[in-house]
Amino acid sequence: MIDFSYPGADGWPLHGATTGSGPVVVLLHGGGPDHHSLVPLATRLADRYTVVLPDVRGYGRSVCADPARHTWARYADDVAALLDHLGVSSAAVGGTGLGATITLRACLAHPDRVAAAVLISVEDVEDDHAKQAEIEFMDAFADRVRTAGIQAAWEPVLGDLAPVIAALVRDAIPRSDPESIAAAAAIGRDRAFRSVDELAGIAAPTLIFPGIDHRHPAALAEALARLLRNGRLAPAAFSAELRDAEGLAAAVAPAIREFLDAATGKRT
Repeated sequence: MIDFSYPGADGWPLHGATTGSGPVVVLLHGGGPDHHSLVPLATRLADRYTVVLPDVRGYGRSVCADPARHTWARYADDVAALLDHLGVSSAAVGGTGLGATITLRACLAHPDRVAAAVLISVEDVEDDHAKQAEIEFMDAFADRVRTAGIQAAWEPVLGDLAPVIAALVRDAIPRSDPESIAAAAAIGRDRAFRSVDELAGIAAPTLIFPGIDHRHPAALAEALARLLRNGRLAPAAFSAELRDAEGLAAAVAPAIREFLDAATGKRT
């Protein structure tokens, strides 16, 4: 992996890593981990693709301790800024959890820049009541980070997540900046979507992997696959047996590789 830096949509310094050669594929990590969580997946695709793994604003090396700079619009614009930095007009974009939500926002905000989308463990789309609960949850999380540290902030939460997600979060904690992680929790006060119907206009070919916990409900992934004109539900890949980034890569890489080959016109 080759590390690099680039300016975000607002000029904020962001960081990432890249490997491989071929058409560009941008993969965005979930909320809690950093780009290291997707290195094994990138390695499995690097023989055919240039895989770019940004640290999303607020995570890993992309430290951003200003809560006002954490919005869905800015995250989506950061994707466009990354493509500008790479010198490409469009690319396949995908992600896990938070990264999947950013991918969807980028599809809506910059439809000409996202040639294909990969959504792994899609985050829930909350109604008004659930959104208020999410705000309270994220505010309390940020308070725990500031008063007790990142490890203590995550401990009450990890048991409710899929084991592989919990493992990826734990792995990233030593590489995370507490003030930046607390600031990133401000995204809970923004709203990605008010309903799944807002996504109906996405035309890019989209591969969707269901999640297995209440924050990443399988039913939402299934509904999204039906809604999107070029949506396709991936074979079930997540399970309680997945325990680390290598296991995640092994579970999702074959379907992603097949999908990207079709979307980019590559042939074996």
